[in-house]
Amino acid sequence: MTTKVSDPPVAAHDRVYRQLRSRIMHGEMDPGSSLTLRGIGQEFDVSMTPAREAVRRLVAEGALSLSSSGRVSTPELSNDRIEELAALRALLETELASRALPRAHMALIDRLTMINHSIAEAIVKKDAVGYIRYNLEFHRSLYLRAQAPAMLALAETVWLQLGPTMRLLYGKLNRTESPKNHMLILAALRAGDEPRLRFAVRSDVTQGLRLLMA
Repeated sequence: MTTKVSDPPVAAHDRVYRQLRSRIMHGEMDPGSSLTLRGIGQEFDVSMTPAREAVRRLVAEGALSLSSSGRVSTPELSNDRIEELAALRALLETELASRALPRAHMALIDRLTMINHSIAEAIVKKDAVGYIRYNLEFHRSLYLRAQAPAMLALAETVWLQLGPTMRLLYGKLNRTESPKNHMLILAALRAGDEPRLRFAVRSDVTQGLRLLMA
């Protein structure tokens, strides 16, 4: 009789880090929102040490800002910083989409179509967080087929830094329907058209952000 070895428990700081990271990436916090170690510790029922370690990791990734006075907050991005991150999205995500195209079979296209329906439902409900979450799921599901984990990790770091700004952008866009560029992405995937796919992805990840710089 063999004894099953249970998985090791998730470290407290890693649990806090992952949950805060998800909130920031999906726009659950506005730009400039303040956090305190004490508040994080109380919410997640951990001591100051795991809270501090989780914050340290998020600051290192650019998801949180740490002022000289010790104030921790979600970043308020300048126009130059938004432009830089939009350019990074365009570079990374067009390449990921291009690499994913040879493996973009009908099952993936069907999945992306279903995610797009979820985006439409979030828009009807005026659910900003749901919209951002499903939008990123649409892109991640496609890019996973690229089989380029280092490149995808870089893209996710950019998404993380943009999370609160995406919440701000959602309010400005006042969307009433799914992003049109998603339909262009799906059409390009069905046609196996790499130039059209790269153009549609680049347009999708940059057009909205540039509205914030107007």
